[in-house]
Amino acid sequence: MKKLFSVLKYARNYKGYLTANVTFNILFALFNAVSLTLAMPFLKLLFEDSNLIESGLVLMKGKPQFALNADYIKDVSNYYITGLIVTQGGKMKALIIICVIIFVMTFFKNLFRYLAMFFIAPIRNGVVRDLRNKMYKKSLDLPLSYYSEEKKGDLMSRMTSDVQEIEWSIMQTLEMIFREPLTVILLFSLMILISAKLTVYILCLLPIAALFIVILGKSLKNSARKGKDTLGVLISVIEETLGSLKVIKAFNAMKPMQKKFEEINQTYYKQSVNVYRKTDLSSPLTEVIVTGILMFILFIGGSMVFNGELTGPLFLTYFILASQLIPPIKQLTTSYSNIQKGVASEERIDKILLADDVIVDKPNAKTISDFTKEIEYKNVWFAYHKGDDGYVLRDINLKIAKGKTVALVGQSGSGKTTLADMLPRFYESDKGDLLIDGTDIKELSTESVRKHIGVVTQESILFNDTVKNNIIFGMQNISDADVMEAAKIANAHDFIMQLPNGYDTIIGDRGGKLSGGQRQRLSIARAILKNPSILILDEATSALDTESEKLVQEALTNLMKNRTSVVIAHRLSTISNADEIIVMHKGEIIERGNHSQLLALDGTYKKLCDMQSFK
Repeated sequence: MKKLFSVLKYARNYKGYLTANVTFNILFALFNAVSLTLAMPFLKLLFEDSNLIESGLVLMKGKPQFALNADYIKDVSNYYITGLIVTQGGKMKALIIICVIIFVMTFFKNLFRYLAMFFIAPIRNGVVRDLRNKMYKKSLDLPLSYYSEEKKGDLMSRMTSDVQEIEWSIMQTLEMIFREPLTVILLFSLMILISAKLTVYILCLLPIAALFIVILGKSLKNSARKGKDTLGVLISVIEETLGSLKVIKAFNAMKPMQKKFEEINQTYYKQSVNVYRKTDLSSPLTEVIVTGILMFILFIGGSMVFNGELTGPLFLTYFILASQLIPPIKQLTTSYSNIQKGVASEERIDKILLADDVIVDKPNAKTISDFTKEIEYKNVWFAYHKGDDGYVLRDINLKIAKGKTVALVGQSGSGKTTLADMLPRFYESDKGDLLIDGTDIKELSTESVRKHIGVVTQESILFNDTVKNNIIFGMQNISDADVMEAAKIANAHDFIMQLPNGYDTIIGDRGGKLSGGQRQRLSIARAILKNPSILILDEATSALDTESEKLVQEALTNLMKNRTSVVIAHRLSTISNADEIIVMHKGEIIERGNHSQLLALDGTYKKLCDMQSFK
């Protein structure tokens, strides 16, 4: 039960709307029950004999004393009907008054129902907004290692369809907790007053319906979870396809990709059909069972009327009340089914929201105002999978003095990028320390550390926005003059001015309207504008042609002036002037020194140079 209503935790920030919704749901249930009981005086007025007035006149001398039995209901009905007839001068006027009262009660019943839905709207949509905000923030906070094991499409599915499922479940849960149960309780209370015997029969038979619904709900939850997982895979395939169209077309892989997509889509189709069938089964199944119970009650109640245990109008009123159990019970079962789907979605959402934050600032984290001395890796070990023996970095010891350029070289997978990525705290060491000016980076706030670091990667990360906004990305109060100055230093100003709208030109998804060299120079301009003390260049020129590389290398040289730089390079020609070159192999430093010293060692670095015909 706790898990069933756990989706309500997302609505706790909307207590005012929640209170209003609950209040109007309660009023709706009350007016609904009362309006149904008005059938009793209506039927009496139509079908009772002249003894009604005579017995009513006797009762008018004093109100009936309350009692939990059918006689009390009968006496109260006679009392008020007789009062209407006597005071209004006839049955016809009394009938008109009863009809008006029923209409007014029905009006208010539906008014309260609308107001309940009116106040639930901000909760439903507010929860969706809050959940998406939380999930997006969480996706920004989680370490990069988290995404190495998760599919982006599945994450997108959780942030869209699963969140929508939560919205629907909250509405269903609120109705299930407050409106429908109260309606059922009130109806049962009135039915007990009329005939406790008949009501006992119903109470004994209803658990049969409940058993079927619980079994169906559990099956539905499992089916819904499988469907959500498959939808995540489906979106992942779409995301991969849109990002790899060039390769797919170049290798004539359209048919295999289409086949793969159709197979996954067919699986999702089958699972969705299964979920819809189970969802749609709950309502008719409940109605059939409850109708069977009502027919049984009709038989028993009819026998009681024949035997004189109940009057006709009293039994008809009872049957009307009993028949009105079908809508709320059907709604309860439908709500239960939808909540089960919501619980399945909640579990998927919680995988993100409750994921461990590997990198968290300490409560009293220090801020670094300036980088003044050196960076030191001290006996650093790191593995992507915690508890795994497959360390990517092994016992790294390295000092980088301020203003110096250190190059990291080695085969792919040797740990170069991981070593550099630890500096802006994309990852944290499993063992050992990373120090900045003698302070462990874990003691510093992540935001203050990253303020002093600029990153230029092999793949230019740009956004579908203007040139200007891509250059000033993440920075505030930047003047146009500063933007242009950064672009000039990055050798980007000339080509920017040739674009249709200059610095206000939209560059497309991931900068797709620009060439590789142009995209890279915009990335460098962004780093220049940030003016970082520490610079990380991750193979920033390896994907460029010779002419573009020359322009980018000039921009990088301008960028690196008077800065501490960590350069990851496969093209060794670009790092010959580095103050120190670190050669890595399988997560370990195997050689270090400047270019001349490493050539003289005649080791791994020399072999790499020879393979590239380095001169």
